[in-house]
Amino acid sequence: MEQIGLFGAFFGGTELIVIFLAILVLFGAKKIPEFAKGLGQGIKEFKKASSDVTNEFHNAMNLETPPPAQPAKPPVAPETAPANPPSTVPKA
Repeated sequence: MEQIGLFGAFFGGTELIVIFLAILVLFGAKKIPEFAKGLGQGIKEFKKASSDVTNEFHNAMNLETPPPAQPAKPPVAPETAPANPPSTVPKA
């Protein structure tokens, strides 16, 4: 069985030629290379950002997990607190 590419499934040879001619007429011969250059730079930046995110993810996964935190001491219950706390206002 013959494998059909992405464009082969939707467009035949004649349709592709018509599309390329329409693009050439709409944009002109000078704009197409500029468009392709910009598209290439955009793809390059996307791949770089994608690899940066992937590397950051792998670095985060490779870091050692910190030890579990020690449980905090429970607060002092009111019945065990001193009855007369020391005064912070100086006596005159």
